[in-house]
Formats: sequence, structure tokens, C-alpha cells
Amino acid sequence: MFRFFVAIFLLFVNFTFANLLQEAIDKAKAGSILKLPKGVYKGRIKIDKPLTIIGKEEGVIIDGLGVGTVVSITSPYVTLKNLTIQNSGSRHENLDSGIKIENSKQSEISNCIIRDSLFGIDMSTTNNSIISNNYITSKDLSLGLRGDGLRIWYSNDNIIKKNKLVKSRDMVVWYSHGNQIVENYGENNRYSLHFMYAGKNYVHNNTYKFNSVGIFFMYSKDTIATGNVIKSSLGATGMGIGLKDVSNFTLKDNTVIYNAIGVYIDRSPFEPDTNNWIENNKVLYNSEALHFHSLSENNIIKGNSIIGNIEDIVNDSRGAKTYENEIVGNYWDNYEGFDKNADNIGDTPHKVYQYADQLWVYNTDVKFFYGSPVISLLNFLAKLAPFSEPVFLMEDLKPKLKL
Repeated sequence: MFRFFVAIFLLFVNFTFANLLQEAIDKAKAGSILKLPKGVYKGRIKIDKPLTIIGKEEGVIIDGLGVGTVVSITSPYVTLKNLTIQNSGSRHENLDSGIKIENSKQSEISNCIIRDSLFGIDMSTTNNSIISNNYITSKDLSLGLRGDGLRIWYSNDNIIKKNKLVKSRDMVVWYSHGNQIVENYGENNRYSLHFMYAGKNYVHNNTYKFNSVGIFFMYSKDTIATGNVIKSSLGATGMGIGLKDVSNFTLKDNTVIYNAIGVYIDRSPFEPDTNNWIENNKVLYNSEALHFHSLSENNIIKGNSIIGNIEDIVNDSRGAKTYENEIVGNYWDNYEGFDKNADNIGDTPHKVYQYADQLWVYNTDVKFFYGSPVISLLNFLAKLAPFSEPVFLMEDLKPKLKL
């Protein structure tokens, strides 16, 4: 009997915590700081005034009880720190989230754990804010049914730093400009980072591995991506970095390793009289190092190390005009020339042709035999005694001999 009353008392305490927390929020003056002791605060909360909520110690849990969004913020100058936020609803059409922040500015969400929530942080029309050092994971669903770990929507000039997204769906940056996305980590997601209609963002020193796609930029411009590591994108179409219809981009000092496609370029640069700069990257041990699709010219591809890939250049559409890109000063591990004057520049250009072994590029049925001895033999014979004119893809006029 005593245990029964203790259980009832604890249940009552846990349920009243949420009421007490919302009551405290409602009664607090704008600008107040609420420091929460360890405990489970059950139920959803809403913050509609400048306010700071801090967990005084580990184990401060706000539990949404599986309904809707756990924490809703509709005010500027809100700070959440050192909290565990869990158990949102499961409705995609409502964007049920651990934290939803909208119409805000100069807010901060840091050092929080967001788990068992369909969407992690849903951030819209929120500017000049900080999202840092959070651990975010979705509900235990198949990849396509999870929500986005971090969704940045019409939000500008924010700092997104040192967050860890694991087993979520995507991190998306759509219609959002001037954001700094630095030192984040993504694992076992779909798109670790996906941009659309976004400009002047800075993407630096992030690490993404075991995702379907590392970083994909679409319909965007004026962005710098530097120092990122994209590793082991999953599946036959797993991609490191993708550029689609983007202009005035800089990809520099990134490492792209163990992917099906290293760097994918589709109709980029998109705007007339613009360039993209792909410089000093390490593109290593991918099935395809650089994959061109559709008309893609005026990229400047310079100083990259292209090593250990099965194919260095793939052009899957005959109108891509791969040769109209400025490709110069790269290191190619399969360059077959000499350097008689020892200036570390090959005496002859490094030329890449498409031979019979790339029939699979235009016929997916042939791809079944990709890498097989039969295709390798076809390639050898095509080079030894061509039975058709090989397709010229590109040349590097000044290939490096040493790294």
C-alpha cells in the first residue's frame, strides 16, 4: 500500500512539474531567468516573451508526451540551455518538433539534447541567433519517415555551430542567407546538409559520414564551403558534394573520400558570366571523382588532389561540355607524363577520354558490369586499337607531378 501511494505521489509530481513550469513562464517578467532543478517536466510549453531557461544540472527533461511540438518559441531574446527535450508528436503536416522557434531574433539554443522528436529544431523567420552544441536525433523510424534534425527556413545571419545530428533525415537551409554553419557533425542521415535558394552562407569544418548525401547545394549562389570532410556516403548513388544550378560558389580545402560520387556538377554555374571555384580539395578513393551532368561549363577546377578514384571524370550527358571548364594545376595519380625540367608540372597535358568502358554512363543496364574484367578488357582494346572515336572530356594543361 505504501508503494502504491508513493507511485501515485511521484506521478502527481511529474505531471504538476509541467503545469508549474508553464505557470512560471506565464508569471515571469520579460527578461527573467528560470533555473530548473533535475526532474521530468511533462507536457508542452510555450514561450512568448524574452526569457532564459537553464537546466541547473544534468537530467532536466521536458517531455512532450508524444503530442505536438514540445517547446514553442514565438519571441525574440529567448535562451534555452542544458535541457533534454523529448517525445514530440509524429505529425509531419504539423512539423511536430522538439523545439519550434519562429519570428525571433538574438535567441540561443545551446547544450541541449533533443531526442525522440520527429523534427529536431524547426527554425523559421529567425535571425541573428545561435544554435550550438546540441545533440539531435529523430524518432526510431525509417529514413524517409523521419523529420529534419535542423530545419532553417527564411532565417538569416545565424550561427549554427558544433551540433551533432544522428539518425535524423536532413539538415535543410532554405531561403536563408548569411548563415555560418561550422564544426557540425552528421551521421546516418539522408542529406547531412541541403541548401535551396540560399545565398552568402559560410560552410566550414563540418564532418559528415555514413549519410546518403554529404552537402548538396541547389538554386543558390555566393557561398563558400571550406575545410569540410565528407566520408562514406552510402549506396550506389551516395554523393559527397553536389552543385545544381549554383553560381559564384567556392569549394576549397574540402576532403571528399569513399563516396560513390565525389563532386557532382549539374548545370553549374547557372547564371551567365559567373564561375564556380573548386580548388585545393582532396577527392580520394571515390567511384567517380568529378561527375558532370547537363551543360556545366566555366568552373575553375584548380590545385585539387585526385587520387585513387575508379573514374576521374564522368560526363553522363553529351551536352555537358566538360572541356569548357578551366581545369589546371591538379594532381592526378594516373597521369602518365614526365617532368624533365623538375618544375613539378607535367611536360604534356593530362587528357581524359571516354572509352568503351564508360558505356554504362549512358546505359544503366551496362552498369551491372561496371568494374568487371569484361569492361576492363573492352577499355584496354579500345585504347590499343580503337574501333570508335573516344570522346574527349577534358585536359589539364599543367598537371602536378607531386603533392
